[in-house]
Amino acid sequence: MPKRIPTRQLIDGLLNGERRALARAISRVEDGAEDAARIVQAAFAHTGKAHLVGITGAPGTGKSTLVSALAECYREYGLTVGVLAVDPTSPYSGGALLGDRVRMTGHSGDEGVFIRSMATRSGGGGLAKASAEALLLFDAAGFDRILVETVGAGQAEVEIAAVADTVVVVEAPGMGDEIQAIKAGLLEIADVFAVNKADRKGAERTVAALEMMLETGGGAAQTVMHHGQLMEAGGVVSDDSGEGWSIPVLKTVAVSGGGVARLREALEAHRVWLQESGRQADRERTRLARMLQSLVEDELRARLEAALSQAQRQELVERMLRREVDPYCAATEVVKRFAE
Repeated sequence: MPKRIPTRQLIDGLLNGERRALARAISRVEDGAEDAARIVQAAFAHTGKAHLVGITGAPGTGKSTLVSALAECYREYGLTVGVLAVDPTSPYSGGALLGDRVRMTGHSGDEGVFIRSMATRSGGGGLAKASAEALLLFDAAGFDRILVETVGAGQAEVEIAAVADTVVVVEAPGMGDEIQAIKAGLLEIADVFAVNKADRKGAERTVAALEMMLETGGGAAQTVMHHGQLMEAGGVVSDDSGEGWSIPVLKTVAVSGGGVARLREALEAHRVWLQESGRQADRERTRLARMLQSLVEDELRARLEAALSQAQRQELVERMLRREVDPYCAATEVVKRFAE
């Protein structure tokens, strides 16, 4: 068993961009180690420099292949890339089920790329609290671009908007529904649409349907809320100056790299727009507010559990079972005991 690295040494290695130190720091955060909070606290002052790109969409659209191709494209421009693949949790081991690191072996040996899979665990199928903390560690380690790939299931697709600066929603032709984004509500979070596997039959129809959806505001109204802001018909997100971001619909063929360069250009254009429009600060503010709420909830939950023994909790349940107390009064009683 490898010798445990002292916390201070681990932090110094992380801030110096050492890949091994980053890997171990993420592991401690993911496992909820005693020094996890100290590591994140030390890293926080060194964050806020990387551009966070969320990649989401339905399973089978080729997200992992697209992430790998995009990382390679960024490397051609000399940028370092961190990849966080948020996988479903194994019901047996509690670990990441899909293992994207195995699927992205083409980047092995490249010191400019670091790939990490992370289980959703307590994230309810979406982005766990540890994922947000891991992104801070990637940022503190000095990566220029951080790509976050979600499991593409349910709430995870929408949660990505709260942690990413730019969100790419990946679609593919022949997925059953003409546009998966309509039923998933992804129009509200997409900054860029990528129709992957565009060499397949039906790709043009998928592109046309997405563009029509953007033109009509999702088919229900001429405006929709996009990242908490009003998006006008035509897929344009306006700012106070009147300069807007027009959501592009791009075709990619990730397995061959087709269209990936254009996707990178769109991501860079959106990064510049965020900075010039002031939206970058807005998105970081949202991200930090979400993290604050999550940490406060975790702390309160831990204190409540500590304030009530297992026997006391079971006693309350039995009283509820006998209808001596209702759930609301029982909850109030728990909070009162906590406050004493």
